[in-house]
Amino acid sequence: MTIALIAHDAKKELMVQFCIAYCGILSRYNLCATGTTGKVVSEATGLPVQRHYSGSQGGGEQIGARISCGEIDVLLFFRDPNKANTGSEAADLTLLRLCDVHNVPVATNIATAEALIMALDRGDLDWREIGNPEL
Repeated sequence: MTIALIAHDAKKELMVQFCIAYCGILSRYNLCATGTTGKVVSEATGLPVQRHYSGSQGGGEQIGARISCGEIDVLLFFRDPNKANTGSEAADLTLLRLCDVHNVPVATNIATAEALIMALDRGDLDWREIGNPEL
């Protein structure tokens, strides 16, 4: 199972703290992330993180492509709701849409991320069924 990590600049420290807190659970899964998020998470936790490009260079789109191909099972996307409306907002919404289309659980804040990670820990999210409702 692969968990993708993305965090806007104002939320990177929150992502790091989340990953430190749940390092034991996250260590059981494959992790990938956009460039800077992956770097700071890996440095803080020692977890191996496959890094894609940074968000501004297309890292979100790379993760979106992996969602479309069924290679991402969960997305933790810590968004900054106070971020000024920029061109990246359309890309952010595209990622969320892809998660809806491909039935990928997504958390956009700490509360839903904790709910998802605890569900994974309890075994409530069977990895074979995520993104594949026919099973």
